[in-house]
Amino acid sequence: MATPVGLLRIRVLRGINLAVRDTVSSDPYVAVSMGQQKLKTRVVKNNCNPEWNDELTLSIEDLNVPINLIVYDKDTFTADDKMGDAEIDIKPYIECLRMGLEKLPNGCVVKRVQPSRTNCLSDESCCVWNNGKIVQDMSLRLRNVECGEVVVQIEWIDLPGCKGLSIESETANVA
Repeated sequence: MATPVGLLRIRVLRGINLAVRDTVSSDPYVAVSMGQQKLKTRVVKNNCNPEWNDELTLSIEDLNVPINLIVYDKDTFTADDKMGDAEIDIKPYIECLRMGLEKLPNGCVVKRVQPSRTNCLSDESCCVWNNGKIVQDMSLRLRNVECGEVVVQIEWIDLPGCKGLSIESETANVA
């Protein structure tokens, strides 16, 4: 197993206009995976606009491994139904972290990321300085489904004893 670079906290906040997979509603939950790591939110019963507010934390070993998000409808007697998927692109967020910013006013926008064909964003996403950290809120449009979005927030957590993200600190340690 490779040494982690750090942790990524993913706050799965809510779903918007998720697809109906039962008679009149769905019992959605979100599964987040990266490599061999797989995490899930709790199930929200009978709700196509669920509020999860669940925190999931991934150990990041390779910044190039995609982070996949899949929404499912929980079923009791049959396999859970897929309700769409999205990919969380952390590269713009990592670029902001590597800027080495300090002591910015709360709410200061560090970077704006626009929706495009190469990401799953449904709306502009901002990397924002908040209480000494940079966080990024994302509205992700679900793919392979007729409708639905999931709102998440990501936040980096440095691990003591790990190399972290700073390129400058790596070259300083070599010299």
